Amino acid sequence: MIQKKVCMVGVQGTGKTSMVQRFVHSLFSERYHSTVGVKIDRKIVQIAGGEVNLLLWDIEGRSQEQEVPTSYLRGAHAVLYVADGTRRTTFEQIPQLRELVRSTVGDVPSLVALNKSDLTQQWALTRSDEASLPGAGLHHVRTSAKTGGGVEDAFHWLAKEVLRADPSRR
Repeated sequence: MIQKKVCMVGVQGTGKTSMVQRFVHSLFSERYHSTVGVKIDRKIVQIAGGEVNLLLWDIEGRSQEQEVPTSYLRGAHAVLYVADGTRRTTFEQIPQLRELVRSTVGDVPSLVALNKSDLTQQWALTRSDEASLPGAGLHHVRTSAKTGGGVEDAFHWLAKEVLRADPSRR
């Protein structure tokens, strides 16, 4: 079985921890839990082409005062950027986060999760915002850690991409 490190990065409060909890344990809590440092979970994913043991590094959210620690990013095989679709500023941070990741680990499979898609009345992103992501070379999916919508799709897409990018599998 192949083991791959996936880092979850984004601004504080975007739902990174909630997405991991939904994916790994099928749980959701309304209570906010701020990650301090990094929390690591794992889940084995079955996809066409094999089985992947995903090591999910839930990295503390970026704040105005604090950058994402690059030591947590080292060795990442994939990155899941998480933005809160109800807070436009979290989406606007993705390019800066992407540059930090690229300068640390290079170009690895990456996906943007536009989280909190269940909050349709508060949604702050436009179709144009979402359309800009493929042009920037980023695949994206709308997710809801609360309902589970899109969460499995996001992680399975990354698992498939890390297998495809693995030179030992060619």
